[in-house]
Amino acid sequence: MDALFYVMAIMGCGDGSDQCTEARIEAPRYATIQACQAAMPAALRRNGDLSFPEISATCRATGVRLADRAPVRNPPRSAS
Repeated sequence: MDALFYVMAIMGCGDGSDQCTEARIEAPRYATIQACQAAMPAALRRNGDLSFPEISATCRATGVRLADRAPVRNPPRSAS
């Protein structure tokens, strides 16, 4: 089971999309970035009640990431 998933942050911005701040995190978790991005238009409509001149959304990865790494090998010991 992969512990990595995506969440959508709803951002409130000033005019011209400057000075954006995170206003909300949508409840659903998405398995892929593509699924998160596909859900953006509906999420933006649901969050139209925010009192910012502009709102936007961004998808970001969250959860546990496990790195693939070669095993650590002990160097050979020299004879003393």
